[in-house]
Parts: sequence; C-alpha cells; structure tokens
Amino acid sequence: MLAQPTSTGDAPESPGATPAPRRIRSFVLRQGRFTPAQQRAFVEHWQRYGLDPTQPFDPLQAFGRRAPLVLEIGFGNGEQLRWSAEHEAARDFLGVEVHRPGVGRLMNALAAADLGNARLFNHDAVEVLEQALGAVQLDEVRVFFPDPWPKKRQQKRRLIQPEFVALLARHVRAGGVLHLATDWEDYAQQMLAVLEAAPDWRNTAGPGAFATRPPTRIETHFEKRGVRLGHGVWDLVYERR
Repeated sequence: MLAQPTSTGDAPESPGATPAPRRIRSFVLRQGRFTPAQQRAFVEHWQRYGLDPTQPFDPLQAFGRRAPLVLEIGFGNGEQLRWSAEHEAARDFLGVEVHRPGVGRLMNALAAADLGNARLFNHDAVEVLEQALGAVQLDEVRVFFPDPWPKKRQQKRRLIQPEFVALLARHVRAGGVLHLATDWEDYAQQMLAVLEAAPDWRNTAGPGAFATRPPTRIETHFEKRGVRLGHGVWDLVYERR
C-alpha cells in the first residue's frame, strides 16, 4: 500500500499549553505538476520499486542478495539515483522522497532501464529511518542539495542539524560514509560546523575542510545550470567512527 506523505503543519496550541519539542522534518510538502506518466508509474511500478515505511525493511527480501546499501535522502527527480543504480551495480540503493512526481519519474526511469537494485520510499526520511530502517546498517547516506531555507528565520527548518546527523550515525556502520552537497555557501558552512562538532563523524578531507566531488556524485542538469550562473557547490564527506 502506498504511504501518503505526512503533514508538516503545526497543530494549533491551546492557550497556556507547553510547546511540544520541535520534531526533525526532512521535507516541506509542496504541490507540483503530477503528469499522467508519473501517475501511471504508481500503478505499473510501485509493486516492484515501492516500500512501505511502516514495515521493517529486509535487504535480502527486497533485493535477493546482501550487498553494500546506500540511502539517498530527498532524491528530487531521481537523476542521481538512477545513474547510481546503473553505474554502481554492485551496490543496492534506497531512495526517500516525499514528492510524488519525483518518485513517479524515477520509477519510470528505473523500469525503462530494467534496474533491479533500487527501492523507494514515498515518505518522510526521519520516519523511514526510525520505523522501517530501525535495525538496518547502511554503508552510505547521501543528502544532495537539500532545501536551503535561505531566509534567516527559516533556517531552523534545515535538515542538517545536530540531532539529524546523530540519528544517521545510529544507522551507518563503522567506516560507512555520509556524503552531503549544497550550492548555498552559508548552508555549506552550517553543515561543516554541525559535522565537525559531531563525535560520531570524521572529516575525510581533514578538519574543517570541504571535499572534492567524488565520482559517485554526478553533476545533474540542475547543478550544471547553477554552475553556469556562477553558483558554487560544496561537498562534505564524513566517515562513521
């Protein structure tokens, strides 16, 4: 059964009530164009590629093998994940994306190439980590170009916060990798500060340094357009201690 994205709205508080702790959110739900082809993907390909976020994930059951497992959070239109599944065939991939058009587009691309080493969650990444992946050890987590929330008052919504990287550390094996990328310089600096202060992670480029883009991260069409406009891109690659 297809999981529906969770709401990001805050419930109204009663007068005098104690505010509830802010919960980590990996997304904000925005409406986008949902094409007929993307809608058909859920009918034709969800059974093959879709995963239920409320059920414990079993890699052997999903892929029929034990292989290094990579999680990409917020895969957008799926260009990177589709490329990874084809060019890193010895690895298995989990993708998490709350926006249905992107999930539909990626399922169509995976099916067209008959790629069997990718599975997808259409759900909030935090809940996927806590519920479906509770006992799973990942070899790598990738978070490429998360929402930068550029306005100062919005920055508390940014995904890369101390509690989130601590949550990831509980799911990545010792020696595993966390790879982040952003094209917003102030977010890159925040990411760097958060990871440098995280005791579970070691900067592979050296303390306080950004990494060279690894060959496993392609330049997507979106990124190339930004580079042409003069935007910088910053990669961070950390190893789980």
